[in-house]
Amino acid sequence: MPRVVEIGPGRVAGVEQDGVWAFLGIPYAAPPVGPGRWSPPAAPDPWSGVRACHEFGPIAPQTRAAGALAMAGEPEEQSEDCLTLNVWTPGLDRSRRPVMVWIHGGGFTGGSGAGNLYRGAALASGHDVVVVTANYRLGALGFLAHPVLAEASQGRPWAGGRSWRGFGNWGLSDQVAVLAWVRDTIGELGGDPGNVTVFGESAGGMSISALLGSQDARPLFHRAVVESGPPYTHDAEEGAGVARDLAAILGVELSRPALERVPADRLVEAAAELAARRRDRVGGGVSLPFLPTIDGGMLERPPEEDVARGGARDIPLLIGTNRDEAAFFAAGDPAVRAIDDQGLLRWAARVAPADPTGLIDGYREVRADRGDPVTPLDLWVAISSDVVFRRPSVRFATAHREAAGGDGAAASPRSGPGTFAYLFTAASPAFGGALGSCHALEIPFVFGLVGDPVVQRFTGGGDDVSLLSERMQGAWTSFARRGAPGAGADPAWAVWDRVTRPTTVLGPWPDTRGITNLVDGPRRAELAILDRVLQADEHRRVDS
Repeated sequence: MPRVVEIGPGRVAGVEQDGVWAFLGIPYAAPPVGPGRWSPPAAPDPWSGVRACHEFGPIAPQTRAAGALAMAGEPEEQSEDCLTLNVWTPGLDRSRRPVMVWIHGGGFTGGSGAGNLYRGAALASGHDVVVVTANYRLGALGFLAHPVLAEASQGRPWAGGRSWRGFGNWGLSDQVAVLAWVRDTIGELGGDPGNVTVFGESAGGMSISALLGSQDARPLFHRAVVESGPPYTHDAEEGAGVARDLAAILGVELSRPALERVPADRLVEAAAELAARRRDRVGGGVSLPFLPTIDGGMLERPPEEDVARGGARDIPLLIGTNRDEAAFFAAGDPAVRAIDDQGLLRWAARVAPADPTGLIDGYREVRADRGDPVTPLDLWVAISSDVVFRRPSVRFATAHREAAGGDGAAASPRSGPGTFAYLFTAASPAFGGALGSCHALEIPFVFGLVGDPVVQRFTGGGDDVSLLSERMQGAWTSFARRGAPGAGADPAWAVWDRVTRPTTVLGPWPDTRGITNLVDGPRRAELAILDRVLQADEHRRVDS
């Protein structure tokens, strides 16, 4: 039987499934159409009667390629009227459960809060938490940043509390509106608005890294989990360059009226063309033309700088990466899969111009000593994974820890909110094992979905997979409940410090036993090589 709950704009009816109440497709903001395009989200219009919240809402406009991981049963209808969220709750009472708000990934151009790997029922029912997922604006509609977009929005009231400033970050502003909705409404759905954890992967993790650097966002959440999501941003000039390139592809004047006349599907096509051109310039792999932008509004400075200054010192952070992140991107890029020694050297010369040969030789030697494969593709995956994901995540963890009161060595959990790190090493059986511990593989472990036979094609099955998923769910929900991930039978977490770099390895690890293991500085040798080579490039740029 449906259950009706009164929330701010009106009444909503959810459905009970396997002991969990699900409320799907709830509007958290007004449709961002017409003058609302490239404006901060406004409050949703009230409705009369009871709104049936039994189905997911339309997803944000995107290409089919951007949603390539979509599984059967996921919504396909697209619309600019996409700002809806979904709630799974174990009870419609006043128990004040921890709330976990998931920010989906997809390179800021794809995905939705309705992905099959993001369904929150298992996590909510198994650990007595409330799970929220949401859509936010994507691509040019969500992250186009140029001063020509600013004037119509300046001074508008919105969910962030302050009058709106800036000229970008529309998708981030949607995420802030979700958090404001949670603050104002989640108590009616069994959650505690005073205990909200944001967690997300890839672009979702990058979004959370950005939110940690935002004065508008930080008051609305209390803990943060960043999965494979370093704090990447554009500065204002980079954002303007993307806007100029997009307008050129569209063949329109770079002005707000001209851009507002472009249909959403044409904007999506042009954004995909822009991404392809940029990917060709960097020689394959990861290329993100749309990112959060330092626009002087929501983001006044790069998030890593704001966090290092102590802006997020009161928010515990759990952060980590997967061992073979870049294998995911190689699988979809024929040029990368066919890379040879000369191609690897040309690519490395773009990554580390000061010493590309030293970078490759260093990784080859370390991996060979360990017995790992050293083909050009294996080296590309290892170096890319560390350059794009692991090194900046380690640096972000250190900035957060030291700003929160850690002394940089042997930090005490009592010296401030904790910073905790993980490295996920479980491998996928898909494609004959070619994916390894790839990007996004940890998601179904966190959501407790590894028992699904379809999902097992990606995660594998068996007792070890099930146990690892149970441990990860326990760690994530323990962190949401009390700000520390060690719980019950799995206390193998330690507070981060920059010297020993204690990291909980989630999955197999050489010379250790068990499903999870605490390891000081895993893969330290590779990061030392990378630091040496990239710092040489940084010094060369300064000298020039």
